[in-house]
Amino acid sequence: MLNLLLVEDDLDLAQTIIQYLELEQIRCDHASNGLAGLHLLQQQRYDLLLLDLNLPRLDGISLCQRLRANGDDTPVLMLTARDRLDDKLEGFRAGTDDYLVKPFELEELVARSRALARRRSGQVQRLRCADLEMDLTARTVQRAGQPLRLSPTGWRLLEALLRAAPQVVSRQALEAAVWGEEVPDSNSLKVHLFHLRRQIDAPFPTPLLHTVAGHGFVLRATDESTAQP
Repeated sequence: MLNLLLVEDDLDLAQTIIQYLELEQIRCDHASNGLAGLHLLQQQRYDLLLLDLNLPRLDGISLCQRLRANGDDTPVLMLTARDRLDDKLEGFRAGTDDYLVKPFELEELVARSRALARRRSGQVQRLRCADLEMDLTARTVQRAGQPLRLSPTGWRLLEALLRAAPQVVSRQALEAAVWGEEVPDSNSLKVHLFHLRRQIDAPFPTPLLHTVAGHGFVLRATDESTAQP
């Protein structure tokens, strides 16, 4: 079941949306202002954010900018009465993934929600796990403030792991992220993960890259029943 967050100050509209989503077997939490929505996003992970533009306490544009600056790649579908091109461009610059102008059909909302929720947003600017940070704009990686130099393959591996964190990524998914359908050989992933672990973990007291036996690999600050490859 999809898990969405709706940030909308029109309570009647919010109730209508939530009830319709429930009929479509989609769970939806609700916040009536931007700060409350930001707090919920910091507490748990959602498949999609439905975000009104005009909100009390923190407007939709500012909320979206904060998410992207903090490395949050939750897909965002903005809901707004503003239909001018400039308004839409402002939303995309802030990091939204799609736009739906009010009034809209609930069937279209569901269709767009399902499509967006199948992927993480490409609008994020920074990816983080604990003190490890990747800046996608500047193309830099650092841990605990110390710059790290990665190979192109190491970069792609780390980006895939950071985008999924703290979820486990299968071996097949990592191979696809790096090489597509042309994986060099069966040992290539193991070799590159070994080098990546030496770069991001070896100089630091707390390991972040873990192998989950039988499932894949994960970036997280705590090791939960994992084993080194």
